[in-house]
Amino acid sequence: MRELTPTEAIDLVGRFEAGQELPEQMRADVRLLGSLLGRVLRESGSPGLYDDVERLRTATIQAYTDETSEAFERAAAIADGFSIERADEVARAFTAYFHLVNLVEEHQRVRILRERGDRSSRDGAPDTIAAAYERLISEVGEETALHRLQSLRFHPVFTAHPTEARRRAISTSIRRLSELLGEHESAADESAERRRAQRRMLEEVDTLWRTAPLRRDKPSPVDEVRSVMAVFDETLYTAVPHVYRRIDDVLQGEDAGARAPIVRPFVRVGSWVGGDRDGNPFVTASVTRKAAAIASEHVLLGLERTAQRIGRGLTLGASTTPPSDELVSLWHRLRAADEDAAAEIAERSPDEPHRRILLLVARKIAATRTRDADLAYRDPEHLLADLRVVQESLVAGGAARQAYGALQQLLWQVETYGFHLTELEVRQHSAVHRKVLDELRTGGERSEQTEEVLEVFRSVAYVQERFGPRAAGRYIVSFTQSAEDLANVHELASYAMGPGVAPPVLDVIPLFETFADLQAAPGILAEIVAHPAFVSRLDATGRRLEVMLGYSDSSKDVGPVAANLALYEAQAKISTWAEAEGIELTLFHGRGGALGRGGGPANSAILAQPPHSVDGRFKLTEQGEVIFARYGDPDIAMRHIDQVAAAVLTASSPSIERRNRGAAEAFADVASTMDVASRERFFALVKAPGFAPWFATVTPMEELGHLALGSRPARRGLSVESLEDLRAIPWVFSWTQARINLAGWFGLGTALDAVGDEQRLRDAYEQWPLFRTMIDNVAMSLAKADERIARRYLALGDRDDLAALVMDEMLLTRSWVERITGGDLLGNKPVLQRAVKMRSPYVDALSLLQLRALRALRDTTPDATPDAEHQRLLLLSVSGVAAGLQNTG
Repeated sequence: MRELTPTEAIDLVGRFEAGQELPEQMRADVRLLGSLLGRVLRESGSPGLYDDVERLRTATIQAYTDETSEAFERAAAIADGFSIERADEVARAFTAYFHLVNLVEEHQRVRILRERGDRSSRDGAPDTIAAAYERLISEVGEETALHRLQSLRFHPVFTAHPTEARRRAISTSIRRLSELLGEHESAADESAERRRAQRRMLEEVDTLWRTAPLRRDKPSPVDEVRSVMAVFDETLYTAVPHVYRRIDDVLQGEDAGARAPIVRPFVRVGSWVGGDRDGNPFVTASVTRKAAAIASEHVLLGLERTAQRIGRGLTLGASTTPPSDELVSLWHRLRAADEDAAAEIAERSPDEPHRRILLLVARKIAATRTRDADLAYRDPEHLLADLRVVQESLVAGGAARQAYGALQQLLWQVETYGFHLTELEVRQHSAVHRKVLDELRTGGERSEQTEEVLEVFRSVAYVQERFGPRAAGRYIVSFTQSAEDLANVHELASYAMGPGVAPPVLDVIPLFETFADLQAAPGILAEIVAHPAFVSRLDATGRRLEVMLGYSDSSKDVGPVAANLALYEAQAKISTWAEAEGIELTLFHGRGGALGRGGGPANSAILAQPPHSVDGRFKLTEQGEVIFARYGDPDIAMRHIDQVAAAVLTASSPSIERRNRGAAEAFADVASTMDVASRERFFALVKAPGFAPWFATVTPMEELGHLALGSRPARRGLSVESLEDLRAIPWVFSWTQARINLAGWFGLGTALDAVGDEQRLRDAYEQWPLFRTMIDNVAMSLAKADERIARRYLALGDRDDLAALVMDEMLLTRSWVERITGGDLLGNKPVLQRAVKMRSPYVDALSLLQLRALRALRDTTPDATPDAEHQRLLLLSVSGVAAGLQNTG
């Protein structure tokens, strides 16, 4: 196929972009940032770079739009024809483009959210807490609905798994660009402010281009802690109380802010960052202590500044707002503890008693942060008690709006975050516990591993003593296979603390990960609650029990279809058992960002859960790029929290529980058929002789280990001889990079084919929420896959049988999904479909560059040193594909 003339190329690109049907403001943003990137490439000092980028861009668009093999081969030839230096530059250019497009899409989401304002709540949109509350009232009555609203709990747990491919420097540059784009939008046309914003944007795009996209070294666990702290500082600290405020505004109408709020703080934020040592030797007891100290420093500094700000504004005089007797007593206590500061504050605020108290409270918070024992608060409850004295005094003095305004938001922040910010959780593998206990019971010399395991319990006790029991009280046992695996934790804690010393307060949480463990979970739990080590803790917590379910390893174990069905069945059985035992159950969902690890829209997944498995409480892991996508922008974070909490509230409504129970019963035969057929198909692939090394050949799995993504090793051994050696994240990440996305869909086509009845499957899609969620997620996964690119990756391995198995299943699955949904992939999700189509040809360009690098690396002899230039090109393309697909692991 001949190369297009410049005029033809411009016309092709114009027609492709016009076909995306972007909102006008979004289209303008894409054009603006794209033109700035083009100018940067032309000014880069690399002659011909811009033209080469445009050649490949035009070729991949042409290949995407006409789908002829000739057009695709020409695009591949262009990618292969670049010098290695030019290929490097082109990969960086496409990656920069994706960062800019991602920014524009986020900006558009924020724009829409701001334009809607609170209309969605007032207009009765179904996915808001206010609407969910009204629905509950209609089904269970106001008293019960209010109880459920005030018992609501949403508990995201941030993890440091290596799924964020961007450097923090890149993320910071993008955030600055986002602010400048907002300034550009708000400035008048042709104004000096708009020209200034555009000039600064050009400077920032140039910085983005010149910033090395790859980390040189892996981040340490402490680096990961500090990275996650940025989300709290920039977003969550203020966004969460704003969520509470918005809900209360809707529920109380004109009385909001003048009466005690209806809504109670329902968000609790957990963290594994610095606590998850399962398979990560770099997470030590010292790291856990540092993680807790860093988080506390951040929240105490925030609370101190907030108290200062509120105090300075609380200029109500004693004559207009007389202090209560309790407030006067509090003043005397605070003044006695901090005489000099109290005298100075009293002199500046002689007739403003509430202001004086808040300013002294701010000093006590500062003393807590700096560990001034004479002045510091003992715990968050004492701070809350002082703040409530101020609030009640304001109400008694007639200043209800001051009591329930900014001061209420400070109360919400303390109730949500305490002095710890995140509830740090420890995780360790059950096999490590068994090994250490075997050593301890023999009474011999203790190994370094044993001392480290014991030191963890001492660190938990230290964190609880310094920051409060909520700061670190959960201990998760990976690969729990018996009640003894959990009792071992209590025994280890006793060894760690020594005779006569109380061990830390621990809620030991089983994590069921494999298919077999999920099936055995109800029986193991029945043993647990009868075990002496757990009886007293269950009684102390009001028979509360938390159980974690692993999505990643179960999917890698039996395939995504059987894993999803097994997870649903496990939840149903565990929930039924808990209800019969009078246990308040919280299911902790170990979901990853990618679809192969339980990812996808959280609210639709919640509404598909079995009866009583949610019951107003939802806890899940949030990983890697998902953290920044959901919580990196305040508007998006508030909307996400509102949507998820609304789904949690709605999931416990009788109508939803009846629907899900009825659908599970009606389509039990379909589930059974799909389970057996999908597992057989999955095993035919992954249990085939030589599968593991073939997988490592046809994907960049081995090379991903060279990316400095996170502190945790990507695999358990030195090489991958079986799937057991490989962690779930690189399993998913590798298939994603190969544009196959196998971890998200393999086996579904065969499962649907085994059912065979198209009308019955369409009925299931309409009536069975679990099935609908599964089909929609697979549609998303397949939409991001590419058959032509996939075939080229599979051709890297010398196993035509396995390649044919993969491609046959991909085509079969796509065919069935389209028949069931009645249209193209994502046809019922036009915004997502548009985003995928807009990106696909540009991702293809990076995939072709990655394939070129991978072929070169595969052509070397096993003993040869990998070519550094091709290895760098491969890693650059990995970062770019991750940005383009917005998926890693």
